[in-house]
Amino acid sequence: MPVSSPIPNLDANLAVALDALLTEQSVTRAAARLHTSPAAMSRTLSRLRRVLHDPLLVRAGQAMVPTPRAEALRDEAASVVRRLEALLTPSGGIDPAALRRTFTVQASDLVGAALAPGLLGLARRRAPGVSLRMLAEEWEAGPALREGRIDLEIGSIDHVDPETRVEELVTLRMAAAVRAGHPLAEGTLTAARLAAAEHVVVSRRGRFTGPLDAALAEQALSRRVSAVLPGHLAAMALAAAGDVVCLVPTSLPGEPPSPLSDAALTLGLHLLDIPLPLPPLTIGMAWHPRHSADGAHQWLRGAVRRVLCPAPGE
Repeated sequence: MPVSSPIPNLDANLAVALDALLTEQSVTRAAARLHTSPAAMSRTLSRLRRVLHDPLLVRAGQAMVPTPRAEALRDEAASVVRRLEALLTPSGGIDPAALRRTFTVQASDLVGAALAPGLLGLARRRAPGVSLRMLAEEWEAGPALREGRIDLEIGSIDHVDPETRVEELVTLRMAAAVRAGHPLAEGTLTAARLAAAEHVVVSRRGRFTGPLDAALAEQALSRRVSAVLPGHLAAMALAAAGDVVCLVPTSLPGEPPSPLSDAALTLGLHLLDIPLPLPPLTIGMAWHPRHSADGAHQWLRGAVRRVLCPAPGE
């Protein structure tokens, strides 16, 4: 007869999240500290409230303040997390300076352009023996990860094998990118003005339509797509050279700037808020579980987190 656990819902991750929330007193900052999304951290806070039967953090103007119960738990939560780290940290960790390894990462051109400078910069400073090979989105990720052809897939992860490990990194929104002097850059951008403009679409499969078309259709509007290109960088170059609109991912309001917008800003493009409800874009990374405990691969994943979801002030 199986023996039931005396603490059936024990979850060490809750202790880690509680420590981050009570230290930061902000869902957004706690999410950045733990390399997760604000939405995921908000759900964790709701779970903690149910478990502890206390609101823990409550709104006071523009800030969050701890309840008396949260104040009483703060030091204990920090102590528990330190003990967990000591218990679960493997001995003989990897010294990044001693690494001699080439990592292969599959990503779109835009993600690669955002990721490569930061990753190479970290490698030069911390792991000079590390090299990076960036591949276009040419392989189905599951088999490529399983067979060792790639170490990480980074991007919008929507098709993986059951054993594949996936971590969400950052949630973004889409903005309309136009050149300086484009008519849309002046005045209020409305759905009708956006629809009347000429557009370039990014699609590896050559599709002319996407979420923006569905949102416009809800307003009985449609747009003219003059070109479909396989990559964002080519689409942004086209927008920088003429009067076409392309979509570019950018940070959610109140979040730190995303490096995925850097290429658009370098080209001098203006990023305009789209006055329509569009689904958010979640960027994540996927890897095969055989790499989960590998110190070198852990360094790579940590470096990717630092580059694509920098904490405020970094």
